[in-house]
Amino acid sequence: MGYRIRLCVAAVALLCATAQAEPPSRPLVIELFTAQGCSSCPPADALLGKLSARPDVLALAFHVDYWDSLGWRDRFALHQCVERQNAYARNFRRASVYTPQFVIDGRTDSVDSAGLEQALHEARDGVPVALAVREAQVAVEIGERAGVPASEVVLVAFLRHAASSVGRGENAGRTLEEFNIVRAMRTLGTWKGAPQSFRVGVASLPADATDVAVLVQPRWQAPIIGAAVQSLR
Repeated sequence: MGYRIRLCVAAVALLCATAQAEPPSRPLVIELFTAQGCSSCPPADALLGKLSARPDVLALAFHVDYWDSLGWRDRFALHQCVERQNAYARNFRRASVYTPQFVIDGRTDSVDSAGLEQALHEARDGVPVALAVREAQVAVEIGERAGVPASEVVLVAFLRHAASSVGRGENAGRTLEEFNIVRAMRTLGTWKGAPQSFRVGVASLPADATDVAVLVQPRWQAPIIGAAVQSLR
């Protein structure tokens, strides 16, 4: 119960953060590793939903599949999400993965909202990233920036909102609200500081995706240096 109260109080504080602060050059990227079979995850999912309403945040829910063997198969689970979480575990020198896990800008992690408020108020100097949907294609433009490490350009397709009725497992009998659920990830290429463009056909994305995001992240999932988001419909 204390964990849930802490999340709710933190969510209110984050949403009431000062509006007068100068907007950063890119959104803060908050990744939540979660699962429908995890009884500790619904409060974290709810907090992610509140954060996703902020224009200065790109919030993404990565559903992992290692809970599926414990009584309930998460319909949104992707093994790619587990691979991404494992890479962070190596970076953060964690002995194992866990849920719920928040990762803030690819540089730190937390089981709850610790560190989020400070991160929201920090200046974020981002690589220029532009996203648009034109003629049934997602157009990605990465601008010029000298002195940056070679970085992967990752396209993330996600579903803005869903409700799931859980029949078994730790959340049996509950209807879960879920937000910004990752449905696919694709590395478009490597950016090395010069202007670069990518095109992705909308038809190649999952049919239930409502939005796309682009993350510019140095190799081996180092801290994120660029991000943008665009609605598909």
